[in-house]
Amino acid sequence: MSPPSPVPARTLTTVTGADVPVPHSRHLVHLQFRRFAGCPVCNLHLRSIVSRLADIRAGGIREVVVFHSTATELRKYTDDLPLDVIADPDRVLYREFGVESGRRALLDPRAWPAIARAVGTELAATARRDDRPAPPSRPEGGRLGLPADFLIAPDGAVLAAKYGEHADDQWSVDELLALSAGHDRATTSVPKETRP
Repeated sequence: MSPPSPVPARTLTTVTGADVPVPHSRHLVHLQFRRFAGCPVCNLHLRSIVSRLADIRAGGIREVVVFHSTATELRKYTDDLPLDVIADPDRVLYREFGVESGRRALLDPRAWPAIARAVGTELAATARRDDRPAPPSRPEGGRLGLPADFLIAPDGAVLAAKYGEHADDQWSVDELLALSAGHDRATTSVPKETRP
C-alpha cells in the first residue's frame, strides 16, 4: 500500500495535549510510526533521534511520532522525550498510511541485534533504577507492529516513504537529513521508497 499523497491536512493531538498540524505550513514533517508504548527497539531508536534533534530541527524538520497505544500508557514511557508523540490505539493513522503488523517484525534475523541491544539497555536502566518503567509484558496492540517513516512537505506531498520490514527497519538520522537536504519544502518531490 502507498501513503496518501497529498496527505490531507489535519491537526493531531499529542499525549500532552498539544496540537500538531500535519502537514506543517513551515516545516517538513517526519511522520514516524513506531510500535507499542515501552517498545525497547523503539526507545533505542527515539533516543538516537533525540541525540540529533538540533540537526533535525536545523534541517527544517518537525518530528511527529505515532504509537498504537493509548495516551495514558505512552505517557509512562515518553514524558521525557522532546518530541510530538501521538497515541493511535485504534490504528486509524496506521491504516490510512498502510502501516502493517507481521511476525517478521520479530522473526527477521536482521532485527535480532537491535532487539538484544535494546533489551540490554532497558535491563541496565531498570537495574540502575532510572525510574523508567520496564517494557510491558503484554503491550497494547501486540508486539508485531512494523515501523514506517514518511517525509511530508508543507503542501502535503510525500517526499519519501519507508515501510519497515522488521522491528528495527527505519531511517537513521543521517538518512532522514539526506532525504530532506535541498528540497523546496513546499513543492519538490523525490522518488518514494516503498514496498514492491
